[in-house]
Amino acid sequence: MSATVQPGNAPGTSAGALPRRVRIGYGAGSVATGAFGTVPGLMLLPFLTDELAVPALVAGAIVLLPKAWDVILNPIAGRISDRSTDPRGPRRPWLLRAGVVLAVCFALLFAGPDLGSVTADAAWVLVMFVACASAYAFFQVPYVSMPAEIAGTAEERTRLMTWRVAILAFTIMLAGASAPALRDAIGGRDGYRVMGVAMALLILTGVVLSYRGTRHAPIGAVEAGSGTLRDQLRIVAGAREFRALLTTFVLQALATGCMLAGVDYLAGDVLGRTGAATILFVCFVGPALLLTPAWAALGHRVGKRRGYVAASLVLALGAALAAVAGLVDGMPAAAVYAAVGVVGLGYAGIQVFPLAMLPDAAAVDARRTGSSRVGVYTGVWTAGETLGFALGPGLFAVVLAIGGYRSSAGADVVQPDSALTAITLGFSLLPMLLVLASLWWLRGYTLDEQTVDATDTTPTPEGTA
Repeated sequence: MSATVQPGNAPGTSAGALPRRVRIGYGAGSVATGAFGTVPGLMLLPFLTDELAVPALVAGAIVLLPKAWDVILNPIAGRISDRSTDPRGPRRPWLLRAGVVLAVCFALLFAGPDLGSVTADAAWVLVMFVACASAYAFFQVPYVSMPAEIAGTAEERTRLMTWRVAILAFTIMLAGASAPALRDAIGGRDGYRVMGVAMALLILTGVVLSYRGTRHAPIGAVEAGSGTLRDQLRIVAGAREFRALLTTFVLQALATGCMLAGVDYLAGDVLGRTGAATILFVCFVGPALLLTPAWAALGHRVGKRRGYVAASLVLALGAALAAVAGLVDGMPAAAVYAAVGVVGLGYAGIQVFPLAMLPDAAAVDARRTGSSRVGVYTGVWTAGETLGFALGPGLFAVVLAIGGYRSSAGADVVQPDSALTAITLGFSLLPMLLVLASLWWLRGYTLDEQTVDATDTTPTPEGTA
């Protein structure tokens, strides 16, 4: 793709605000990413351990391996989308192509036949999850790449991310609350099958809405960066702000992945209440529906980086409160719900800020060099995000194994006290420590809105970002 970089704007855009229909249309893609990002993290590990009787460590490996494959595939997907040529733009066609495949494979993930052995059932899940992860890479990377090309200023990218995160929060709550409810209403393997098909239809809805909703968005028009994929990865890895932001985000994705994997176990084994998983999810995500605009407003007032720190500290506080509420004997379930609500306050912010800061870093690079590496940036970013969310359930599975968790084939099993303690700590204290540790790396991100919008737009030699 060859074109000219417009002074003062992101590649291929004007400085004007995007139409609301484009913001909403772009945000609708979060219906697909939210459903796929939430349901496997919430339901797949319990499906393997409590329905298919797969041992905890093996189940954790099955959840991890397809996501580890994505770490390799995501930068490649970004490179391919950077070099795609299509009248609809380099990114949009991938939303439809990969999104449809993702929906079909997701339905098959939980709808597999009863193959008669734990090994065969586990192999089906592994193969289908690899297929889902591959399709997701070619949807997610182009999707996350689009803001740096269609929004012309840091402020406009924040507005775009506000819509995306608000829809993402709603989808996470909808999918996270309805998936266990659908499973429990039917029960057994059939419950998981119906749930999987319903979530696949939700994913397909987001795919179609995002593809149609962005048809009037500006099309990026910057020459793709030269050199091999390895050359461009080396350049991206040398960007200090991006590296700091990515490390912070990956550690927080790991923390969120632990909490997501622990919800069903916390609800069923620690709280022992029917419907508790749905309540926990509403407490976790509900605040984001109300507070996403508030976090965006705070970022506009104090800066994205300071807002990100504040949101991270709120989440860590909620996790600490959840540890206390879960470990103290006789503590009412309402105390756990309230603590998770505080986690939700911080979760809304840690979604808004890094997703708004990423396209800032990518746009600064494109405007300094005159070459677009947005897809490679986004591929590396989503690879890190995928790794974090994959390691989260895997790490939680290790905690379960250390605590002596007992797998079963759909039967009720009384867990030892050590397993209950492991569930609580894996859901609360471990994520808190990861979030606090992540703030050490955030110090390396020094871009602010004024720096981003005032970046010299004169193209410089390749690799001088």
